[in-house]
Amino acid sequence: MTDQAVDVNGPDRVAGTPFLGRHRELTELRADLERAGLNTLAGRKQPRARVLLVAGRPGSGRTALAEEITRRLRDGYPGGVVRAALSEPGGEPVPGERSAREVLAALGVEAPPGEDEDSLTQRVRGALAARKALLLLDDAVDAEQVDPLLPDSADCLVVAVSRGPLTGIPDVRPCTVGGLDTAAAVELLGRRTGAVRITVDPQAAESLVEECGGQPAALVLAGGWLAARPTASVADLARRLRELPPEPGVPVGDRPLARVFRLAYASLAPSAAYTLRLLTLAPAGLADAHTASALAGCSVPAAEATLRDLAALGLLRPAPPAGAAGPGLLPAGRGPEGRYVLPGCLVPLLRARTGEQDRPGELRLARARMLERAVRLLRSCRAVTEPEGSPARKQLAGLPRALRFPSPAAAAAWLRVNRASLLAAARLAVADGELDTLARRLVAALVRALAAHEGTEAAAPDLYGLHHLVLGVAERRGLHRERAAALLNIGDLDARTGRTGAALARYRAALDAGRAADDHYATGRAMESVGGAYQDLEDWHRAADWYGRALAQRLSRGERADEARLYGRLGAVHAYAGDHDEALREWRAAVACHRRLGDTPGVARALSEVARVLEAAGRPHDSVRTCEEALEWASLAEDERLRAALHLRLADTLERVGDPAAAALHRTRAKRLLGPEEARA
Repeated sequence: MTDQAVDVNGPDRVAGTPFLGRHRELTELRADLERAGLNTLAGRKQPRARVLLVAGRPGSGRTALAEEITRRLRDGYPGGVVRAALSEPGGEPVPGERSAREVLAALGVEAPPGEDEDSLTQRVRGALAARKALLLLDDAVDAEQVDPLLPDSADCLVVAVSRGPLTGIPDVRPCTVGGLDTAAAVELLGRRTGAVRITVDPQAAESLVEECGGQPAALVLAGGWLAARPTASVADLARRLRELPPEPGVPVGDRPLARVFRLAYASLAPSAAYTLRLLTLAPAGLADAHTASALAGCSVPAAEATLRDLAALGLLRPAPPAGAAGPGLLPAGRGPEGRYVLPGCLVPLLRARTGEQDRPGELRLARARMLERAVRLLRSCRAVTEPEGSPARKQLAGLPRALRFPSPAAAAAWLRVNRASLLAAARLAVADGELDTLARRLVAALVRALAAHEGTEAAAPDLYGLHHLVLGVAERRGLHRERAAALLNIGDLDARTGRTGAALARYRAALDAGRAADDHYATGRAMESVGGAYQDLEDWHRAADWYGRALAQRLSRGERADEARLYGRLGAVHAYAGDHDEALREWRAAVACHRRLGDTPGVARALSEVARVLEAAGRPHDSVRTCEEALEWASLAEDERLRAALHLRLADTLERVGDPAAAALHRTRAKRLLGPEEARA
């Protein structure tokens, strides 16, 4: 999502490489941008951003063209360039909620966890309305993916990439991308093979370009095949391609790439071909030596060598930078410089061969190995944040070097770099349906790692989705305890973002699941959370009822600390409801619980609340006496801030009962405890 281009003029064009050809298409796109739209011709103001559409099949260089027109236009858009991929590597559409979050993250706009797609896309449009920005939407499946993200501002521009026209979005004319012109295609081929082999037989090079249909992806594979065979001629490769029969069931336009891929794939060693097929299982299409090693069941050095060879053949391409991690910060082989992307245009071809050559059990085992390694890395990532000498750190020291992180900063950098692929791995593990135990372990490890390095607040949007994954597995497997835990976690996030009604429904469902599992902790927490939701809704009587139910359960189990907390929550809601006698009874019960527990600060705070209720009930002299008692307990607890707060409360109460001299004395003591700045605040 950065403004740094690592893309293709074929699938391996990187930043700084001169763009080849496409003069007609670039001219057409500029002309389309400059022409008057239908609204302008009708005398109406343009209500939304203009859309430039680059249409073509995968492997045609359509994304490279979109990147190039974006690069040429971006100086006119000071709001910056924002990119979002609307399809997975295999062509499956990305859910709208995830696309909107990706755009918002690139814009630096926070979105509450669990917010629905309509609200998120509205946030996108609102964020873009205030800036003149350029939005690049890659690999859109249809207009329904693009339309919700279109800015409501004529100052913005959208460059969309799709296989065909986006029917339903008005005033959009597709710029159709076919093959490269012959000169550009020959130059692209020469970049892979070396200029000499092209120069000595230019006619054969043109013939090879024709066999490849001018498609950049096919030309890259052809160049990689030739580069691996210095003695083979360009004419020989062109002849081989002509002699290959067409792939059955492949559309005419996709046949050039399918034929070149068939030849390149047939030249691979069996182990390399096996690794390449398994890379279709890599989350988000991203792989490094460790991912490939886990998938193929080989050593890390062997996997690293295989990936380099596949990249040299054009079957993989280097992944774009994915974070701020630098060399030496991550464990061996875990840096972004060792990451590769499987081109999306090759995924269907590889999946077809996987279906023919690999048994489902083998694929499931490969995925399980990959997910198991992710679990171990995530546990290591979290363990490094624990104190020295802790059990987690001792366990970490016994792991292989490749699974250890030298510091918390290194672990955080690895998590940041691999976050997208780890989240994708969790989604894939749950969707598999046959690896639910491993999926639960992976999600749990990812939740703990994100919370340890980022905190639950910062990681809340991702945690919300992860808890939903756990809920899906729990419902599928009838795991009532896990279902209750997931519903409680989701409900807490809903409550934190103001969706109290949704949170209440989650808590009630969690209560049912906890009862089905005979889980006393879950049922108690659910009842207390239901009470908290009603308290947020200011339904004091229902809140008191549910807190009372939760308290009854805690009393029956002798859970003293929970009893004290619930007495306090009951006291608070009775006070809000104006029932001061009940509030006093509950808060005094809380005081007694804290005394039995030996919780001196808890006694002081509970007495402070008793004093507050007494003052609200019109008993200021009793409030003063209780507040002085609370002050004594706060002194025993050595809680300076609580002592200062109690002095200030005493001062306010004493002023109301007509003793300004004593009030001034207490304010002076509070100022000494807090310091002058905090006292004024």
